[in-house]
Order: sequence, then structure tokens, then C-alpha cells
Amino acid sequence: MTTKQIDYCIELARTLNFSRAAENLFVSQPTFSYQIRLLEEEIGFAVFERSGKGAALTPAGAQFVTFLTGLREDLKRAVEQGQNFSAKYRDSVSISLMVRQAVYFLPEAMRLFSASHPDVQILPRFQYSGGIDGFLRNETDIVFALKEQTRQIPGITVHDLFESRVYLIAARDDALAQNDLIRTEDLYGRTLMVGGGSPAALRAVQHRVLTSGQVRSLNSPDHDTTLTNVAAGRGVCLAPGFLNDHSGQFAWIPFNCPETFSCVLCTHRSDRRESLTALVRLLQQLYRDAVAFPL
Repeated sequence: MTTKQIDYCIELARTLNFSRAAENLFVSQPTFSYQIRLLEEEIGFAVFERSGKGAALTPAGAQFVTFLTGLREDLKRAVEQGQNFSAKYRDSVSISLMVRQAVYFLPEAMRLFSASHPDVQILPRFQYSGGIDGFLRNETDIVFALKEQTRQIPGITVHDLFESRVYLIAARDDALAQNDLIRTEDLYGRTLMVGGGSPAALRAVQHRVLTSGQVRSLNSPDHDTTLTNVAAGRGVCLAPGFLNDHSGQFAWIPFNCPETFSCVLCTHRSDRRESLTALVRLLQQLYRDAVAFPL
């Protein structure tokens, strides 16, 4: 199957008209139809049903085109990335993050790094879940993680980055937003959003708050859903500071508890590249130099 055939198939699925699809891709209709027929013969099933009115996707074809569309986008990104890399860079360092704001100073580090290493490209990769698994499969060079997640993982080096504390997230117009510090008793009579793959330290805090018997709970599958519910006034939530995007949309108020999150960067022990070490040290330095920055 060629990329040209993939493009033809996707375009026909979009237009459901052989003449229009061929015209859109600047080929003759006989050539277009022939390539679609070759593709179907190769894969062994019909993608389209032909009729005098045009074409319609078969059930198998609809599923197949959905897969092809994702594959084509991945291929396009890979080609673009390769073109960018070959034109300017001799090496790359990839870093996996659960969300962009997890390593808040990464953009600043990238700017500073490019001055000293102009021929090394930094590639952020965002994986809300599965980042460590991908890192262990050598899909990325660095992964942001909590130290508790890195215990007993062989073959890695753990670099301390910063300590993050627990915050209460509330709507800006919530009365709690006026507080400088939130205590458990401040949440009495309120609804606390819980769940969504919370780390162990956060689950401990949530459990302690809920065992007071004075706070209701509402399960939420992930952080984005939780924030949507907070914005809708359905409740408040507790979250680690490293999730704060500093956009000002919500109030982030420190919560009175001893628990913190040890945030680290992990690298492969076998990867001794100077550029990798330089990026990690630069990020550590930026966090050390941060003054009164809420974490």
C-alpha cells in the first residue's frame, strides 16, 4: 500500500464521489479508480460500495479509513519532524510530560539550551498516562515523574527537580478563594472532587478530609474533567502544584497538610550524552533559582 493510495482512499471517503475526489487530487478518474481497486485487492476486502450515485463506505471500510486517517497524520508528523531535524539538527533530546505545565520552566530551558547547543533539538512529548512505560521502551530520553513512581526501576538515573505541595483549586468567585491557607474545616459542607488517578500522597490527603464526615465527595475520571466541574460550581478539588498552569482561571490556595510530591526527571543510565546532562542541569538550576514561585 503506497502513501498515494492512502491519500486517495481518505479523499474518496471524504467526498464519496470518484470524479470529485480525483479532481481534488489532480489525477484522472481512471487512474484514481485503478489505485483504489489495487488497494482493495491488496487488503482483501471492499472499502467502498460503488453505485451510479458515487461511493459509500462499507462497515469494514469505515473502520479501515478511520485507522488510515490516524496513520497518515502520524506519518505526516514524522516526515515534518525529520525534515526539521535534517535541516538544522545533529541530535535530539526528547522529554515526556504528563501535561505541559508539569515542568513549568521547560520553555525557558529550551531557549537557554538552544544558545549553547544550537544543533540539538528538544522534543517535548505529552502523555497524560503511560509516560514511564514509554520511557522504559526507549521512546523518550527523559521522563518527568514522581519519585515514588521510580522506586525499583532498574537502569535509570533519577534527578531531583523540585518539591510540590498540595493546593485547593476553587473557582475565582468562590468564597474560599479569599483564603491564604485552606484547612480541612474550611471544606465542611462542600463537595470535594476525587479520583482521576491521584498520586498516593494526594489520596492520603483526600481520605483524611473525607473521614471528617463533614465533606461530600464526587468522583471524577481525570484532571480536566475535575477542572470543568470546578468551573461549573459542582465542587472543589485538591491537586499537586505542578499541575497549575498559572493562567489565573482558578484560585490555587495552599492546603494545610504535610504531604508533598517529590518531582524528578529520569534518564537512561546508559545515555551519557553531554547534551542530555546539560538540559537536566539547566532545568535543576532554573528551579533552584526560582524565587517565591508557587509549586
